[in-house]
Amino acid sequence: MLKLASALALLLVGTAPLFADDMPVNADSIKWGPAPAVIPAGADIAVIAGDPSKDGPYVLRLKTPAGYKIAAHSHPTAEYITVLSGNFHIGMGDKFDEAKGIELTAGGFGIAPAGMNHFAWTTSDTIIQVNGDGPFTITYVNPADDPSKK
Repeated sequence: MLKLASALALLLVGTAPLFADDMPVNADSIKWGPAPAVIPAGADIAVIAGDPSKDGPYVLRLKTPAGYKIAAHSHPTAEYITVLSGNFHIGMGDKFDEAKGIELTAGGFGIAPAGMNHFAWTTSDTIIQVNGDGPFTITYVNPADDPSKK
């Protein structure tokens, strides 16, 4: 777990240029970049506020293409998800199972409580906003699903 948290912290340090320096910020001024390797390839991330690699609150946005999937995983702190655009599906459980998910559309909101295994996928280009307390870490139920290990 410490190894994963350290790797994520190093990856998020690489996203430092993506941090919003000026507040407030409009959507067209947000700086996007590739998501860290612990998240499946194909997504872009923007840190809106805070620093997800450190203690304290953070806000980030994740932009994903249609068909994007994140395997079952958990976080040590709660994750608050707001759908800004697109179709975001989330399910709770130890295995990715679309039958156990719910579709959230623009304006939809969900919570993944601390330690709760959950999974997600999109059916259209989607942007979500994630609020939480850092440091952000992700633990895959099946370590083989961790994209940073592939």
